[in-house]
Amino acid sequence: MKGSFLLFSLLCLAVYVECYGGRGYDPLGRLLKKRRSRSSTNHHTEDVLTEYSPVYMAPQDGLKEADRILMLPGQPTVNFTQYSGYVTVDPTAGRALFYYFTEAEDSSSKPLVLWLNGGPGCSSIGAGAMTELGPFRVNKDGKTLWYNKYSWNNVANVIFLESPAGVGFSYSNRSSDYVTGDKQTASDSYTFLVNWLERFPEYKTRDFFITGESYAGHYVPQLADLILQNNKITNQTVINLKGIAIGNAYIDYTDRWAGTYDHFWTSALISDETHQGILENCNFSSDASVSGVCDEYQDKADREVGNIFIYDIYAPLCGSSSTAPSISSYDPCSDSYVFAYLNTAEVQKALHANVTGLPGPWEDCNYAINGDWQDQPVTVLPVIKRLMASGISVWIYSGDTDGIIPVTTTRYSMPKLGAPVKTPWYPWYSQGEVGGYVVEYQNVTFVTIRGAGHFVPSYQPERALVFFLSFLEGKLPPAQN
Repeated sequence: MKGSFLLFSLLCLAVYVECYGGRGYDPLGRLLKKRRSRSSTNHHTEDVLTEYSPVYMAPQDGLKEADRILMLPGQPTVNFTQYSGYVTVDPTAGRALFYYFTEAEDSSSKPLVLWLNGGPGCSSIGAGAMTELGPFRVNKDGKTLWYNKYSWNNVANVIFLESPAGVGFSYSNRSSDYVTGDKQTASDSYTFLVNWLERFPEYKTRDFFITGESYAGHYVPQLADLILQNNKITNQTVINLKGIAIGNAYIDYTDRWAGTYDHFWTSALISDETHQGILENCNFSSDASVSGVCDEYQDKADREVGNIFIYDIYAPLCGSSSTAPSISSYDPCSDSYVFAYLNTAEVQKALHANVTGLPGPWEDCNYAINGDWQDQPVTVLPVIKRLMASGISVWIYSGDTDGIIPVTTTRYSMPKLGAPVKTPWYPWYSQGEVGGYVVEYQNVTFVTIRGAGHFVPSYQPERALVFFLSFLEGKLPPAQN
């Protein structure tokens, strides 16, 4: 946690690798750099799937109505219902996950969607709900909201979950719970879901989809895998999982590094000499092959890239005086406005957030959790293959101006899934322009969103909504207008 927001903001502008938007951390970048270190001991390939054990379930009577949000401070008038609150996932530890749920206007006819941000350690409410696909964005005053007409609750009922405990408003009374990893995160998210569905029983049989981005490339497939496993053997709630969609997703360690430096070179961010040095000296498939010479070339690449916002390589920095145009009109300081808004007492009261157990103010990302992250397989491609074989819909999408998990990274992973092409690559359209490109493989679909960075719905909200609706409907994005 930061002791001084102002001091950190000034430092954040000085070095891009310290930044996650206008403020906050760069947790995925730090995690990846830690893993590339020769001293890293977290490389392993086992799946996170564990044997089934009975899941904690608690009575939920009356809690739905208690979670209903009457009105968020500064909110424009809308015709849909919102809820937020806590679901206990471990009563012994006092571990509870915080959620924000926004229904569609005609909620009974729409599917249920869970959204997960990554990090690991970043908030799905601060990022996903308030700067990406949620119904509201925060104005510059940090006190009022404006309506996002491209919100995903136009076509679905969306849950934003702050997971694991220690992220955002989620907490535990046992400090050791803040040292966590993939397995515990999947387990707690599953426990959250079965209890949440008891609180909102009208959604028990609804078509259910899981979506997310970044390190949610781990979260989403692992949670989906656990759901499908437990659906077969539990006498508790059966979750009607229909599909997953993961964006700019960290799914394979080797492909991430190889794809990133190739993307840097083809985007003219690093020199020919540095790129060639990386090709000749770095073998990211083996810890033993990450030599000192490789490290030197990677450090040189970082210096050559310079002070840019790596999550959207063509976007201005927050606080920059530059008037150079960017591909999107997204305000790079948006997360600073969210920080101010969610740390307002009346906002926290309206959200039913319990802040007494937090070590400091609400944060968009918890670097302490990120720094202590435990189990993390080097690849989740085996998990994705299992999901493909299960028959659910699997979509992998990528904004093409991202630099942290570039489109190249994902393209390198797709052949490893071993699926033949079903519908060849073609441009898809939105509002008279190419919205991106798509190729349908057998049991998995890959989609790009043109002009979008890491946080796709932030940078291209209209194109993101077109893509998302296609995913829900099980149709490829439109080939023509």
